[in-house]
Amino acid sequence: MAFDMTPEQWRDFAAAGTRTGKLATVRADGRPHIAPIWFVLDGDDLVFNTGAASVKGKAILRDPWVAICIDDEAPPFAFVLLEGTAQTSTDVAEMLPWAIKIGARYMGADVAERFGRRNAVAGELLVRVTPSRVIAKGGVAE
Repeated sequence: MAFDMTPEQWRDFAAAGTRTGKLATVRADGRPHIAPIWFVLDGDDLVFNTGAASVKGKAILRDPWVAICIDDEAPPFAFVLLEGTAQTSTDVAEMLPWAIKIGARYMGADVAERFGRRNAVAGELLVRVTPSRVIAKGGVAE
């Protein structure tokens, strides 16, 4: 039977392995946009990088409201849906430690520094999403 995850459970779920987030934004013309993102958690906040000129970067700079879904596609299935606002920074010094952490999570510790330095550059955004609403369900198919 499906159950609501506690805050600790949803954070553990979201941080497990190399699960990606699916970021939903709205384009300037009103069309929806969804893109996968690599991320790390900082408490309840979700942190990621993206290009300022990308569709998601432009959408976030125009309208900071976003939604992110993180899911487990294997039975018994689970998901975390975060709705909230994004804050951005172009400060490369602030961006670098987060880009390294993201690199470590998805690419491995041995290339994390190289990955971080590749992604913490001018033209990139550091994005921090602070959730205003969290829906987290486990055991969806039980």
